[in-house]
Amino acid sequence: MANLLKKRWYFFVLVLIILGSIVYQKQTAKIKSEKEKSTYTVKRQTLRDDLSLSGEIDASEKTTLRFQSSGKLTWIGVREGDYVQKFQAIAALDQREVQQNLKKYLNTYVNERLDLDQEKQDTQIKYTGSLSEDARREAIRVLDKAQNDLNNAVIDVELKNLAIEYATLYSPIEGLVVSIGSPYAGVNITPSQAEIEIINPNTIYFSATADQTDVVRLQEGMVGKITFDSYPDDNYGGTLYYVSFTPKEDETGTVYNLKFQLDDRARSLPLKMMMTGDIDLNLSEMKNVIAIPSGFINKDKKGSYVKVDNKGKEEKRYIKIGEVIEGNVVIRSGLSEGEVVYD
Repeated sequence: MANLLKKRWYFFVLVLIILGSIVYQKQTAKIKSEKEKSTYTVKRQTLRDDLSLSGEIDASEKTTLRFQSSGKLTWIGVREGDYVQKFQAIAALDQREVQQNLKKYLNTYVNERLDLDQEKQDTQIKYTGSLSEDARREAIRVLDKAQNDLNNAVIDVELKNLAIEYATLYSPIEGLVVSIGSPYAGVNITPSQAEIEIINPNTIYFSATADQTDVVRLQEGMVGKITFDSYPDDNYGGTLYYVSFTPKEDETGTVYNLKFQLDDRARSLPLKMMMTGDIDLNLSEMKNVIAIPSGFINKDKKGSYVKVDNKGKEEKRYIKIGEVIEGNVVIRSGLSEGEVVYD
C-alpha cells in the first residue's frame, strides 16, 4: 500500500491543486461581486418635477377673407406686408351687374306698390255697395296677394343690396396682410382664388400640446421658461392661460391644446408665425428632503425596504416612502443623511 501511495503521490497533489483553485476562484468572485455592488450615500436634496413641451408661435386674431361668389376683380386696395385697420375695405368685384339688378328690382317694387294701392282703392269702392260674403272674401284674397307680391319685391331689393355689399371685402380685424391669392385687378376669379390672409401680430402667443397624462397636472396661471430655436442662448417667460377641453384633431395620440402668454421680453423680439421652441414648466418642487434613486428600494409583504451598510455588514431596513419625482423617491422615515445603501 505504501509503495502504491509513493507511486501515486503526484495524483493527490494534482487533486489538492484543483480543489485549491476552485476555492480561490469562489472567494475571488465573491469579493469581486461585493465590490461591484452599487452604493448610494443618502443626502438631502431639492427635487423638481419638470415638464418640457414643444410648440410654436401662433396668433389668436387671424382671418382669411374671400368673396361669396365669382366675378371680375376690379380693385385690390392692399399689398402683402401692409398693415390694415379693422373694417377697412380690402378688395372689390365688378358691381355693375348687381347694381343694374338692384335698379330692376326697385322698379318692380314700385310697380307692386302701385298695384297694392290700386287694390286697396278698388276694395274700398266695392265695400261702399252691398257685397255678398263670397265677393268680400275674394276681395280680401286679392288684397292679400298684392301685399305678398309687394313683400317679395322688398325682399328682392334687400338681397340685391346685400349682393352689392358682398362685392366688397372688409377686414374684420386689424393686422398685417400676409398673403393675397390674386394680387392684380382685372381678372375673373372664384372665391378660392382671391383669398386674402390677415394676422394681428399683437395677438401672438406660444402654442403647445400636452398628452392626456400630463394635461391633468396643468393649471392656468402656471409660468414656464421658453427657449426659441431662433434664440437658443436665452429663455423667456410664458404664462399658461388656456387649456382646451377637447383633444386636438388629426393627432395619433390624445393631446390637448395649450396657449401661453408671452412676457414683454419675448414680445419685443421680431417673432414670426410658426417659429418653434420649447417651454419648461415646474409642476412641483420639494426642498431639503431625503431621497434616494428608486432602484435602491425593494419590496416584500411587510413593505418597502433598503439594504444598509451597518459596520461592514449588509442590513435589511424597512422605510416609509413618499413622492416619486424624476426617478427619486422621498424617504419619510427609516434613513438618515450620510448612510450608505446597496442595490
